[in-house]
Amino acid sequence: MRAGAAAAVHADPARAELPADCVTLKPMAAPPHEPRIARVAALVADPARSRMLCRLLSGEYATAGELARAASVTPSTASEHLARLLDAGFVVAEPRGRHRYYRLADAEVAHALEALALVAERGERNRAWNHPSREELRGARCCYRHLAGRMGVQLFRTLLARDGLRTAASGFELTDTGQAWLAGLGMTAPLQRPGRRFAYACMDWSERQDHLAGTLATAIFEHLLARGWLRRRTDRVVEVTPLGVRDLLPRLDRLPADPGLPTQA
Repeated sequence: MRAGAAAAVHADPARAELPADCVTLKPMAAPPHEPRIARVAALVADPARSRMLCRLLSGEYATAGELARAASVTPSTASEHLARLLDAGFVVAEPRGRHRYYRLADAEVAHALEALALVAERGERNRAWNHPSREELRGARCCYRHLAGRMGVQLFRTLLARDGLRTAASGFELTDTGQAWLAGLGMTAPLQRPGRRFAYACMDWSERQDHLAGTLATAIFEHLLARGWLRRRTDRVVEVTPLGVRDLLPRLDRLPADPGLPTQA
């Protein structure tokens, strides 16, 4: 080793044990553009924000105070979280009087959250649903303005089994038989609106089967609530009323028995 090189090595303690011909590598630079999924995952990963988003999966508006209570955080902390969710396009806010009301930005956000729940529950399904509050969610719940859970799957299967739906470019459309079945419920199908999906399959994260989504599903759910056949127990949990047991359940095809879920009726 030349004297100059030796002096340089001994002058730098960090390199004192390196051979003279060792080549040091520079740290790799971070990619100029991180995948946007990393940003989305970071937002949802926070427990408080995930509780807020799950609260809004009911499809209804909520104030910052209501979301703070759902997330078990202070109002100021809730405001910080909501500002981040607004900036990311997860939620939208609507001023009404003295309050701002928040909801999920659109159905795509709701479906993304449901898909995350589907992955999160994988492998834990049987054990996780032993708790009574989870059984209620599994039985019937609101998934962004339409019926989900076992009741939602049951409704969708009934329409398919009775040839009430046929495949279309964007999902499904009602047949004459489907129109007649809805008339038996006392309702008329909504009009199909440009830019909005009328009826399509949505994977149910608790049942691992499809339930019905779209403007048709929303109209059916709102009608069942208005008739008093279903009612909300919490923001998301839905139950069948005595009227529903008498007038709605006989119109739905029975699902195979599932010992993990007591019947709502």
